[in-house]
Amino acid sequence: MPPGPCSTSDIFSGNAFKNGILTVVLPQEAVDRLMEVAVHHPIAIDLEHQTVTTPFQDRFTFEIDPFRKHCLLNGLDEVGLTMARNEAIAGYESRARAERPFLAAGVPA
Repeated sequence: MPPGPCSTSDIFSGNAFKNGILTVVLPQEAVDRLMEVAVHHPIAIDLEHQTVTTPFQDRFTFEIDPFRKHCLLNGLDEVGLTMARNEAIAGYESRARAERPFLAAGVPA
């Protein structure tokens, strides 16, 4: 059965992102070159500029979703994103308790 709209690479990439790991998609020729160089030399990945480079002036660019880039650059996971909205969440909860006290019966403020 052929893969559906969500391929295994999409699932892997999503899981890697949730664990703070950057996945980079490059053409096969670029991957081959990087594998060749990486045997004896380091390669560098620059998320901010979205490039992968070698000491031999090879430079490959990659695309990344702006939201994922922001999260990775700022060390934000799902909990961190939620905590960043703590004031807004607290305000909403306070208004909800005032407007619909019957929903919060028995729930500490």
